[in-house]
Amino acid sequence: MINTYQTSLAPPPVPPRLSRGHPVLVPEQLAPRSHGKPLLRLLAGVVILHFFLSIAGFIYLYNNEKTEKRLSEGKGKVDYYSSERQVTFKRIMARMMVEHWPQTTQRTPKSGYLQWDTKNSVLKGINYFNESWLTVQQTGDYYVYSKVTFSKAAAKSPLAGEVKLRKNSTEKEAKTVMQAFCNIGSGSSNTMCTASQGQVMTLERGNQLSVWVEDRSLVNYVEASTTFGMYKL
Repeated sequence: MINTYQTSLAPPPVPPRLSRGHPVLVPEQLAPRSHGKPLLRLLAGVVILHFFLSIAGFIYLYNNEKTEKRLSEGKGKVDYYSSERQVTFKRIMARMMVEHWPQTTQRTPKSGYLQWDTKNSVLKGINYFNESWLTVQQTGDYYVYSKVTFSKAAAKSPLAGEVKLRKNSTEKEAKTVMQAFCNIGSGSSNTMCTASQGQVMTLERGNQLSVWVEDRSLVNYVEASTTFGMYKL
């Protein structure tokens, strides 16, 4: 018998199995990219930038404050010295040195006002009037002082120096506003005494001051022994 089940034909090849890792028809979906790292980098950059800006701002404010303080201190010193020089330059004052009393004739009255040597005296903002008087040019408070030195004793003791005031040059009568005394003593020789005084008073523009003594022949006229002055406070 003929074996009909045997044949010389080779069996058809088995079709290859599809691989799960390499799909043919449907492409594999790619994994989504992560956006976390760029965001973190951006935030870190912002934080670092803010840190450096804060440091720069602090340094700027610190230096600016020091500069302003130094300038204000320097300006204060300049203003102080400038104002001090201005006050010194514009200070209203008078410092008078006595002029020797000329004994020309016996008719010359001994009592009267002392005359002042303008060449050796200092006047700033105060006028000199009729050889004996100082005229106030600006109303205010003044410190007035006088020093009268006597080299001879008087018949009437004690010796006195008086500062007299009148409202203006047309007023004939003057009133005594300051008075000082000293006493040489009877029988003394080559002895002197000084009547010194000082007082703060309010003076008005046009007021005049002078020093009056009972006997001008008894006054010591040596330089700086008899003086008179005033300055505005």
